[in-house]
Amino acid sequence: MTERPAAAGACEACPAHHAANLIRLGVNMDNWDFVVALAGNPNTGKTTVFNALTGLRQHTGNWPGKTVVRAEGGFGYGGSRYKLVDLPGTYSLLSTSDDEEVARDFLLFGSPDVTVIVVDATLLERNLNLVLQVLEITDRAVLCLNLMDEGERRGMVVDDRRLARDLGVPVVPTVARRGQGIPELLQAVADVATGRSVCRPHRVEPPQGLKAAVEELMAEVETAYPGLPNGRWVALRLLEGDPRIVEAVRSGEIADLGRHLARAASEAGQARLEVS
Repeated sequence: MTERPAAAGACEACPAHHAANLIRLGVNMDNWDFVVALAGNPNTGKTTVFNALTGLRQHTGNWPGKTVVRAEGGFGYGGSRYKLVDLPGTYSLLSTSDDEEVARDFLLFGSPDVTVIVVDATLLERNLNLVLQVLEITDRAVLCLNLMDEGERRGMVVDDRRLARDLGVPVVPTVARRGQGIPELLQAVADVATGRSVCRPHRVEPPQGLKAAVEELMAEVETAYPGLPNGRWVALRLLEGDPRIVEAVRSGEIADLGRHLARAASEAGQARLEVS
């Protein structure tokens, strides 16, 4: 494997725009420029990544209507402020538990600017189930390939560059508890958030017999709700009879998301025109 830089802030050779530019904001999140969701299976080191970015401090509470804990914090990087939302650790987004529903609904309706998916490098095959589900919802993601030291200790080699090509999103190897890879993770998040890096996520094609039904329903969903970024995923869940998604379509919650994204895109485009 390629040798990685030392811990963020602990290596004088690290570029200033990487490590030295990280400002841990803890719970001081009065305003922010970008929202970052942190997703992953339990026991992947997700909380360690959260703490490395926010300075070991977090604001906790419950998600609305749930007993599931909600953890938030923030950091500054590259002149921008990032709100980090630590989603419940879950193996799936198929909404069979409160944890799964909270994670899925935030990714779908919360419209994070970037989703960082933390995976265990030693259990990559099992973790990829959640990764592929997240990539069905969002096209702005970064894969944090954590616990690389455990993989090396077991003689495992992970080709992160090929994985990035196959998944269509940035992949950053890390050892979060030592700070290794955190500077690169910060840069990848910033690149995706600002649009410098455009993701083309891999999505699993449904069987041929189902594909026509998905495409037909997706066209109807996107016509009814212009600007919706995940019409294909919504169509798949409607065909499976997912009660939460059915209700979101009936109540107009899906439409609210589409309008929000269209407005945000328009404002971002106007800002770029003013700068140029």
